[in-house]
Amino acid sequence: MNGALLQLFTPQLFEAMVRLATPVTFAALAAVICERSGVTNIAMEGVMLVGAFFAAWVGWLAGNPWIGMLGGVAGSMLFSLLFAWAVVSLHFNHVVAGAIMNILAFGITRYLMMICFGRQGTSESLPRTLQDYKFAIPVLSKIPYVGPALFNQTPLVYLSIISVIVLSWVLLRTRFGLSINAAGEHPMALETLGRSVYKIRYSAVLLSGLFCGLAGAFLSIENSNSFTEGMTDGRGFIALAANIAGAWKPGGVFIASLFFGFVDALQLRAQSLGLLSLPSEVFLAFPYVATIIAVAGLVRRSRPPAALGEDFRIEGESET
Repeated sequence: MNGALLQLFTPQLFEAMVRLATPVTFAALAAVICERSGVTNIAMEGVMLVGAFFAAWVGWLAGNPWIGMLGGVAGSMLFSLLFAWAVVSLHFNHVVAGAIMNILAFGITRYLMMICFGRQGTSESLPRTLQDYKFAIPVLSKIPYVGPALFNQTPLVYLSIISVIVLSWVLLRTRFGLSINAAGEHPMALETLGRSVYKIRYSAVLLSGLFCGLAGAFLSIENSNSFTEGMTDGRGFIALAANIAGAWKPGGVFIASLFFGFVDALQLRAQSLGLLSLPSEVFLAFPYVATIIAVAGLVRRSRPPAALGEDFRIEGESET
């Protein structure tokens, strides 16, 4: 039994945990920004998928994964702009609009696969990926277990950790961050002070698109070298659970994302070592079961923003 545990809990397991948590971390940060501004965003699955497609396509055209990453971010931000227009300007129900955006994203990426690559399924392989730029930070990467996990990683993994720190500071210490919090708690008070709730919510949704674009780029041009239809595989919804479990705080969602990454890495390693004689489909279900358990256990302890999901209208604006 001890030998099996030693085989299972290796430095490679924790390195994989952080890597697999990266797309969930980016998407969970997107959820933090959006929902703190009062916008319920279940469209992140679709926005990530659009970002993954454009990252792979632009990277393939340019032959450069860095340009591909920028393409993925631009594509996801434009797609998010459509969502912002629907919920902020047109006052659509946030959940309904998000569901429509997810369906639209699956349809658009499938159509674009035929237009850009001439086939469905999986795109052309990229000549280079961001995995090629993996580097270790001297000295720190030598720390047992923690070193390989945090300081011997690929560019987007480092960027996700930096993003957690920066976003925590922005939300707590800057005028823009405080305005985001106010838009989600007391939007009318914010409007009374002369700050446009519409502009703040638009900005928050666009920033969430940026993070979802990075999450999508990770999937298609860092964790792999091509785009596959539906490759987000529910990570956008897992990120929503991480946001709830992390109490709408960047640090909290990072810890929650690491938990989901750990479960994912654990099932992959247990499956590869053959420690449990279970069908592969059972192993694949582990992260989703963990999501249900985490949300069920922590949802009562988390308090969402007071105006989350509520429509906001300027006084005198028509409701028709």
